[in-house]
Amino acid sequence: MIMKGSERLTQVAISTPLMARALPDLPMPGTVMVRLLRITEFGLSNFFEPVFRSMGLTENTFHVLCLLVSNESGTASPGELSEMVGTSRANMTRLLEALIEDGHVARSIDPRDARRHVISITPEGRAKALDAAPQLRDPIETAFSDLSAKEFALLESVLRKLIVSLDKSPRSLRAAA
Repeated sequence: MIMKGSERLTQVAISTPLMARALPDLPMPGTVMVRLLRITEFGLSNFFEPVFRSMGLTENTFHVLCLLVSNESGTASPGELSEMVGTSRANMTRLLEALIEDGHVARSIDPRDARRHVISITPEGRAKALDAAPQLRDPIETAFSDLSAKEFALLESVLRKLIVSLDKSPRSLRAAA
């Protein structure tokens, strides 16, 4: 049985003081924030996975199709897609293989650099993305329905700031110390 979000939050509240006593050098506010973000990521995945599955997609394959459809040329490199989707290159390879097998994208050699591949959206892939988009309207609106417009805008702003802050890798911080 999968815990509900409120149950996960209760577990965070119960375990945080215990963790703080057991690990006194661990900064609890930041640790709790990381835990909350991970719980949010897990909740979003569980929330949207059945929607994407019903369309024969995953969240990441849909994201790839969206990126290709929105690109004027309808193309991108696997590395670019990996960075934009936020997944490893190895996982992107698996995602692209599935999309190629389904006829949603095609892979070719970059004419300017034979070492690189180019991924192109196919007419079938374009149609799949366009058909899927309206099916996501209600789930997306439901996922954020407890947030006011002001809270939604604030969350977006804070997440954007955090994303940039994460460019400071722990390795570079250790090297500077």
